Amino acid sequence: MRISPLPPLPCLVAFEAAMRQGSFTRAAAELHLTQSAISRQVAQLERFLGKKLFVREPRALRLTVSGQRYAEQVQRLLVGCAEATEEVMKRKGPTELTVACSSGVAVLWLTPRLARFRAAHPDYHLRLIVNDSLASLSDTEFDIGMYYLRGGPPPGLSARRLYDEEVFPVCAPHYLNGRRLRPADLPGETLLMLEDGQRQWMSWQTWLAHNGVPDARSANAMVANQYPILLQLAMEGQGIALAWRHMIDACLREGLLVRACDAAASLGGGYYALWPQDRVETASARAFRNWLVRQSAAEG
Repeated sequence: MRISPLPPLPCLVAFEAAMRQGSFTRAAAELHLTQSAISRQVAQLERFLGKKLFVREPRALRLTVSGQRYAEQVQRLLVGCAEATEEVMKRKGPTELTVACSSGVAVLWLTPRLARFRAAHPDYHLRLIVNDSLASLSDTEFDIGMYYLRGGPPPGLSARRLYDEEVFPVCAPHYLNGRRLRPADLPGETLLMLEDGQRQWMSWQTWLAHNGVPDARSANAMVANQYPILLQLAMEGQGIALAWRHMIDACLREGLLVRACDAAASLGGGYYALWPQDRVETASARAFRNWLVRQSAAEG
């Protein structure tokens, strides 16, 4: 059943502050608004109610009889709402942390480094959400995320760039037996591709066009919808995959993969730390964000 009638919440907040302060000016200072904004919100509430709430005197506000009765109820309800909100926020606790990232970031970057963060913050309770589509995530589902972006962050999220994009082909060491291919040679190989839905990432066609091979078609492509699967196929010598620097560094260091070509490309994208703009930041979220920034700075 719909709850009705309900006045606009900002009007109630302005009315309660003006009642308590006895002044539109002091209420405006408390709420970080202008005096005219408070006056307009109270007037809007009076029109909604069809009742005068204040008698405006030269140097003070005085509640009408209707205003006095309404003020008691509104203040009680707003205090109750604030207490309920605080209780819900406390249940989460400052040590709980939900991190969201794509499967590639989770497998290739985060999990090899996560032990360092946990060692520095053993009391934090970590929950990891792996979702390749940032657009399908609500900003209420996570405290901080790490995603590849091309362009600015989605509405409602703040962002800090961690790594610039650099994309190059990789394969198993035995696949080419030490040879390096030219970009023009690559369409003749088995190319491991992300399916069409993963358009945020650079495609093979785009990479080849950036390196002077337009309108190329692979003679024998393999397609998957998750990036870690493509890398596993590359490690097993099944073909050549595109790799993103920083995500792939550990695989190169350990000799699981090697560069198949000296050429690289970029669309100007990068990996970002992301967090909700309007959320009160917890100590755990702030610590994790600072840790991401330090990690990226140390790795260049």
